[in-house]
Amino acid sequence: MGGFIFDTLTLGRIDRLYDLIVLCLHMSFLTLTIYLYNLTEDGKWKNTILERVEEYFPLAIQFFFGGLSSAYVIYFSRSVSLSKTAAFFFILIAMLVANEHLKRRISNKYLQFSVYFFLSFTFFTFMIPVFAKEMSVRIFLYSGLVSLGCTIGLITFIYARSASTRHEIKLAKLLTLILGVYALINAFYFLKLIPPVPLALEEGIVAHNIKQVNNDYIVSYEADDGFIFWRDHRLKFAFVPEERVYVFSSIFAPTDLKETMLHRWSWYNDSTNEWSVVEDIPFDITGGRDGGFRGYTYKQNVKPGLWQVEVLTDDELLLGVIDFEIIMKENLQHIRMVDKKF
Repeated sequence: MGGFIFDTLTLGRIDRLYDLIVLCLHMSFLTLTIYLYNLTEDGKWKNTILERVEEYFPLAIQFFFGGLSSAYVIYFSRSVSLSKTAAFFFILIAMLVANEHLKRRISNKYLQFSVYFFLSFTFFTFMIPVFAKEMSVRIFLYSGLVSLGCTIGLITFIYARSASTRHEIKLAKLLTLILGVYALINAFYFLKLIPPVPLALEEGIVAHNIKQVNNDYIVSYEADDGFIFWRDHRLKFAFVPEERVYVFSSIFAPTDLKETMLHRWSWYNDSTNEWSVVEDIPFDITGGRDGGFRGYTYKQNVKPGLWQVEVLTDDELLLGVIDFEIIMKENLQHIRMVDKKF
């Protein structure tokens, strides 16, 4: 818990130098420690300085497992949508919690290398888009192949040098398990169940008016009750004839990363009990701003009822959903109107 709180306070932007160094050191030292640990039973470190710290290798592996899991939970929590991408996020949380009880099971090499590959795959899906300044299916597949190659390389290297490892595991069984994890993560991605990290929806507000003053956006909207801290806008949108319904979003992206985003406007059809897509409105973003890339779309000819605007990447990966209900009645009054500068 202490480590998670520390990471929450210190980790911020995935493209920040501090964050990059922390994640790269965790991944590098985890790889090195797994190598050292798996050669311990072969007596490779006898009469060396490493012999004095052999008993701490499992704790070090557990520490780096926890450090990477903690960081992933923090980054993914900014992008997760509970409607679609929660499953993968909950796997990360489960891994973070389970790591606290992992020490006695780290000696199980099947478990050890499976967790390592999962964390490695996630690591490269963070890092490669940041350095390539691009997000796409091609980049994701490339990230997975790099991780798969590194993991199989580490396993075969240890297997060749460690007689105890060759005695303990069946290489074909372990590689099949790794390929199974690889297939599972890819299935999550193509089913659009993985949040599109490193992108993150910083703000999502349904508004009555938006105007740009110099380099600021002034967003006018009805604020919700003060105790509803997780949402700014009021869910019931009091519509006045001839006005526009605006949706404002602020999307964080790493520096110089360019991506096409969509606002997908949908209306709930009570007669079919289904969401009907009204319009997809695309716009381009460029990363680098701390508060996120700001933009908005609007509709004028709208129907009363439940609406949602999904914020999607060009590959239709979901960043978040902005829900509201349009109410059309005579003499409607706007409640708690506020102007907020972004």
